[in-house]
Amino acid sequence: MLARGQVINRLEEQWDVIVVGGGITGAGVLREASRRGMRCLLLEQRDFAWGTSSRSGKMVHGGLRYLRQGQAKTTWHSVRERERLLREYAGLVEPLGFLVPLYAGKRWEPLLLKVGLSLYDLMALRRSHRRYNALDLSLLVPSLRRDGLLGGFWYRDARTDDARLVLWAIKEGVALGGAALNYARVEALLRDRRGRVCGVAVRDVVTGRTMEVEAQVVINAAGAWTDRVRSWTGAPPRLRRLRGSHLVFPRWRFPLFQAVGFSHPRDGRLVYAFPWEQVTLVGTTDVDHDQPLDREPRMSQSEGEYLLEGIGKAFPSLELTAEDVMSTFSGVRPVVGTGRRDPSREPRDHVVWAEDGMVTVAGGKLTTFSLLARDALNKASAWLRGGSGASGRPKGARVDTAPEQYLGLLDHGRMRRLLGRYGKDAAALVEEAGRGELEPVPGTEILWAELRWAARHEAVVHLDDLLLRRVRLGNLLPEGGAGLLDRVRPVVQPALGWDSDRWERETARYVKLWREAYSPDLMVK
Repeated sequence: MLARGQVINRLEEQWDVIVVGGGITGAGVLREASRRGMRCLLLEQRDFAWGTSSRSGKMVHGGLRYLRQGQAKTTWHSVRERERLLREYAGLVEPLGFLVPLYAGKRWEPLLLKVGLSLYDLMALRRSHRRYNALDLSLLVPSLRRDGLLGGFWYRDARTDDARLVLWAIKEGVALGGAALNYARVEALLRDRRGRVCGVAVRDVVTGRTMEVEAQVVINAAGAWTDRVRSWTGAPPRLRRLRGSHLVFPRWRFPLFQAVGFSHPRDGRLVYAFPWEQVTLVGTTDVDHDQPLDREPRMSQSEGEYLLEGIGKAFPSLELTAEDVMSTFSGVRPVVGTGRRDPSREPRDHVVWAEDGMVTVAGGKLTTFSLLARDALNKASAWLRGGSGASGRPKGARVDTAPEQYLGLLDHGRMRRLLGRYGKDAAALVEEAGRGELEPVPGTEILWAELRWAARHEAVVHLDDLLLRRVRLGNLLPEGGAGLLDRVRPVVQPALGWDSDRWERETARYVKLWREAYSPDLMVK
């Protein structure tokens, strides 16, 4: 990735497309536009993936529950995109087995689930689901509630590190000639003599400098902030912001080797628990987000109680309590509001609007980000001179990966993990590692060398950028890894170029942020 200073020096260039928003949708637009030969600039007001795209459920899934709600189009697109991501991002997007237990008292559920899974497999063009009896299911998940258990179904989905997926898409776009700048807040739209949008006014949050940047078209991919950007054209709000919260348990306390989905006893919503990065995630809630949008989203006490109630019913033998939770996180989903009382019934299909030279893309899911990007650029083609927005897949796919022989110092699992997250940079990452830095941070799969690499090469501005999005220690360790900061410091401080005062300020800032938005104490306040 280009350093921030290099990107700032390029802002006065003539751009075909400016993308507002550095989450997965904006990253997808940057990647697709660059592949089509367009000069594309991405601007993000906070850090890349700061919003929903680092706080998702980590599932790259086809949306089986949407099929049950009649949203077949969403499921179709999701299944097809999931299969593509599994092919293109091996090592970062990984297959995950998913179990759904069946209990007595729901007469039609086995038949409906079998039909749904058959359609699911048909969309993927592969048969993957199978049925287990009660005994076999209990052997697979010994902690599962056995009272009334009839058996269950297994099917195939996928998981990922969502923030790393955003970084990958951005890196692909940059490698093909695009540019991306974090901590660059778009504050207004520029207009030409005809009143059409022709660029943006952007403020560098780090220096306070404000610049005007021009482009043929602006694409609004601002996620939860989409309505704010659209309001500058006089457009009315259209989105509903829904918060999804998750609990993180140590793997030893909640051991799972595949995902388990179950109906919540209170309202029948699907809740899931699954293994991710040496922890177990439980999610998710679906409530209207009533907190200030620019504040770090945080789980409410009632959401924590809801999730604990669900897993207590599904896994009673574990006797999990709030004291077992290691951390929490919450993300805000922007969906098109239809006024339905139940937030979970709102459609997850994406929409694309064109207004005064600005294209807005909203809704959708992590899994379908490439589809959103293609649709947005196809809509923008009317304003792009020379046919730059024509559909197609001209150049490049994934950035070339490193030859595996350069990673001979690592076992196969660590090698695959590094290649999945860093591609051709994995060999350089290994070469830059200091003594002992090819060992994992205790309690995680993350190598110390990954911290050094991210600090030096991945546009880190604040300590939370590094620990919550580049390497995820903040999600995976007690107290967000605060107890390891003395060991982290000599690895990353020289690469970041921070003096002692800056390090102390960043440490205090990070610990305060983690306690306010990620701590399990939120469940009991």
